Amino acid sequence: MRRPALYSASRPPTAPTPPGEPPMPAAPPEAAAARGPRPGAWARRLGHPATLWGVIGLLAAAVLALGWRLQHAPAPLTQKAIDEAVLRTLSTEVLPSPQARAAAAVAPSVVHVQSLGRNAKGQEVELGVGTGVVIVDKGLILTNLHVVQGSRSVRLTFADGTESGASVVGARPEQDLVVLQAHTVPDDLKAATMRSTDDLLPGDAVVAVGFPFGIGPSVSAGVVSGKGRSFRSPEGQQEIGNLIQFDAAANPGNSGGPLVTLDGAVVGIVTGILNPTSHKTFLGIGFAVPIESAATAAGLPPF
Repeated sequence: MRRPALYSASRPPTAPTPPGEPPMPAAPPEAAAARGPRPGAWARRLGHPATLWGVIGLLAAAVLALGWRLQHAPAPLTQKAIDEAVLRTLSTEVLPSPQARAAAAVAPSVVHVQSLGRNAKGQEVELGVGTGVVIVDKGLILTNLHVVQGSRSVRLTFADGTESGASVVGARPEQDLVVLQAHTVPDDLKAATMRSTDDLLPGDAVVAVGFPFGIGPSVSAGVVSGKGRSFRSPEGQQEIGNLIQFDAAANPGNSGGPLVTLDGAVVGIVTGILNPTSHKTFLGIGFAVPIESAATAAGLPPF
């Protein structure tokens, strides 16, 4: 019986060498590997069911991933979308009022001022209380002259709770102003922002920040009632002119404190209230020295 021919799986059969010629050398294994699979090998592999289903699975996954990305892609930002987002925020978030923002802006610069003396027993006592505002971060503070007049010493309490003594380094008696230099200055002390009163108009909203009757810091809000007013306090001998009239509540202790616009800038130093009775309480008319005059008293250039 004739036996079937057998072929090696690793190399093709070689043709017999013609007589008289040397035999052809066998190709090294590396050369055979470099030639790659024989023609038709990839087709046979792709035709295998397992390979075919794997390719189909990869294509399906790619299509699903692309669809998910298209479905979840962010919508283009339009003005309508921005307006709707703003309206949602306004309807769900409680925002601070303009007056609250103005008070918060000046609060780090507001100072509690106490004038101190001694009683008959030699004990230190408080003679009066007022407010000051930091105008230079090195510890220069504006307040009213009448707040510290007649005191033996002055005590300051800053917004962060730091206490300090102070010395008078400048005064402008004709406008009831004094400049104090703190002996101890807190780290990161913030000076108030000051603004010209040239464009300040009757009806403009303002905020007064201070320590009425020592309580505070307290905030009251109102409007500018007028400009260029004059005022003489019941105990004062001199009339003060060119004042800002305002109706934000002020009482003893507010003296020397800042009058602030809604952008958080100081436009005046509260100096007095008008009350025709003997009671030192607010009836709706307060006065402030324009910050231009106050800054000049501190040796700062005018606006």
